[in-house]
Amino acid sequence: MEKLPVYQIKKFNCHSEENDLYFNDFKTHLIANDFIENSHSHNFYLLVLFTKGSGFHTIDFNTYAIQPNSLFVLKPGQVHSWQLSEDIGGYIAFYSQEVYNVYFGNKQIDEYSFYRDLKNSPEMILNEIQTQEISTYFKLLLEENNKNEFKKIDKLLNLLDVIHIELARIYESQQDHNLHSYNVKINELEQLVNQYFKTEKLPSFYADKMNMSLKHLNRICKNILNITLTEFIYNKIILESKRLLSANNMTIGEVANELGFENYSYFTKVFKKYTNLTPKGFKELV
Repeated sequence: MEKLPVYQIKKFNCHSEENDLYFNDFKTHLIANDFIENSHSHNFYLLVLFTKGSGFHTIDFNTYAIQPNSLFVLKPGQVHSWQLSEDIGGYIAFYSQEVYNVYFGNKQIDEYSFYRDLKNSPEMILNEIQTQEISTYFKLLLEENNKNEFKKIDKLLNLLDVIHIELARIYESQQDHNLHSYNVKINELEQLVNQYFKTEKLPSFYADKMNMSLKHLNRICKNILNITLTEFIYNKIILESKRLLSANNMTIGEVANELGFENYSYFTKVFKKYTNLTPKGFKELV
């Protein structure tokens, strides 16, 4: 198995001086870049809306059915692949965290709740009206992207942000995320786990960091996510394990060391506990 490719925006944006933004209709994008159907990851954010066709989209080892009105949002580092019908159609956008955060300044792209990968699904199913509204903004993006007008980047980024705002409204109404005060704590916990999961795996470390009792933090996880704090931590560890193992440029021992496990055998034990597979067995499947 070859090493898993990690793509940058400039690979798709040869005709443009901007390497932090890319917009296209999905069919044209696929014809020019048919290699994207194979498993890969990328160092940028991805947003795709399907308006026709069918297939399957595998993201971080979970597979989702593609249908009209399917929308997917991906963060940098997520591993994904496609199986697509001949009549597939829709819109796709790539954008870097840097270009978004620098431009808007007072807000960060990962503040949008649908990017919180430990908590949320990357898939949204829109209704017909919502798909039409989002498609309208994508059409404006493509129209502007094909011009070379004054303040082009400003308009592109503001249209992209409008799409994010509309999706946030849809997402929050579907998920009911804002109705519970514990969500603030879950967001804080996720940031800490993302920062420390390689070196800190004990639940008590995160409770101490958040200045609350372990019992209380565990109750928050159960109430909001229906998992324990330990499961929350190890979900992140196992996901990163799968990403590293599927990339095929590291041995299992190197992956274990990268994720802070003292020895190969303990890493294997933990991995099997949460996946019912050994790391070796998982590498053979991907």
